[in-house]
Amino acid sequence: MNCEKLSNPSMDKKKKLKHTVNKAKEQSSMENKKKNDKNKSIHDILPLDLIHIIFLRVPIRHLARLRCVSKLWRSLISDPDFAELHFHHSPAATNACFFMKNDTTAELVYLDDNDASQKEVCPPFQKKPPSKFFVVGSCRGFILFHRHPHFLVVWNPLTGSSKRISYSHIVHRSKPHDYGRIAYNAYLHGFGYDASQDDYLLLVAWCDCELQYHLDCFSLRTNSWINHDAAVPKHLGIQILGFRSWHSGGLFFNGAVHWVPWDLKDYRDAIIIFDLMEMTFSTISAPEQMSGSYTSLALLRGCLALYSCNNDSCNTDIWVMKEYKVHSSWTLYQIPCKYFRPLCLSSNRDIIGRGYTSCGKIGYFIYNVRGDLLKHFKNLRCQLHCRELNIVYTESLLPLPSDIKDKDNKKMKKEIGM
Repeated sequence: MNCEKLSNPSMDKKKKLKHTVNKAKEQSSMENKKKNDKNKSIHDILPLDLIHIIFLRVPIRHLARLRCVSKLWRSLISDPDFAELHFHHSPAATNACFFMKNDTTAELVYLDDNDASQKEVCPPFQKKPPSKFFVVGSCRGFILFHRHPHFLVVWNPLTGSSKRISYSHIVHRSKPHDYGRIAYNAYLHGFGYDASQDDYLLLVAWCDCELQYHLDCFSLRTNSWINHDAAVPKHLGIQILGFRSWHSGGLFFNGAVHWVPWDLKDYRDAIIIFDLMEMTFSTISAPEQMSGSYTSLALLRGCLALYSCNNDSCNTDIWVMKEYKVHSSWTLYQIPCKYFRPLCLSSNRDIIGRGYTSCGKIGYFIYNVRGDLLKHFKNLRCQLHCRELNIVYTESLLPLPSDIKDKDNKKMKKEIGM
């Protein structure tokens, strides 16, 4: 019997129609699913805790841009607690070298083992730039400027947050005989963070016309000046302020501000330290063998370092204190580049810095600890004689205490309907 003859044409059509309908339903269902997936936000796919963990691993420069994605992301990234966690625990910390390029712009230089880049930024000088200003410190992603005639300016280049502080009361009290105001190099500045009080402190050490030594401290948390004259031992006051050859700006490290003279005459008690928690002075002696001019301080991978031009050779001597306040731990590295400024260490612990060599090369270089030149970043502009205190700092999204207070006040007013 022929099976084809037994088939029912109408039944075949019904089967085909049913198959077509089912296929259309299936396709429609898939399309609806795709539409629903498109309408889902990333927060429907990833829990907020996981997004938080991912953000902690994002480099700070990219993280700053991610604040523009959504209100939720902006709120999360701008949260002071998140900024604190990212600053301390992010494996993608970004170190930048900051220096003033001219009267209106500054440059941030980013350096690592294989790559380098730089960008221009504009300091927060209102209206027109001041006739004189200097970089005198950095701390936790903030830069401190001394601005003519009697202002200090704290600024975070990444967030744009800034605060201007006047110290005119000190100027009026000082009135040195040979100056109409305090000269930039006649007193010392310091900028650091007191973890015990969660407070940023600005220091001004100065001498009045009767040769009395003073130390004034500004608290960003209380927005007020505090006098600490009692903390200045007389012999240290004479040592610090009796010479105009000291660096005005101090280096913040290990909870304290450190100063060193430009021209190191005596290795004993060469580095002056002020502990921000204890509010006390102390000293560290330089290596006995150290000699040279243009002495300065640097921070190399968590170690205090002294460097200077060696007058007897074309080298820069870099002394690294491998154990803090342990004199026997000073270790010498010599770089065959007379005017070399060490900035940071690479992941391989090679020394990254800027300067010029005896061969006439100018720019940013990487040397190993034996003094071998490993790399010259030829694509970076380098001004060796620009007005600067060479500062390398870890970028951060940290807010100033005044920013947190203003944000809390706005939130409170909103909650009570003001």
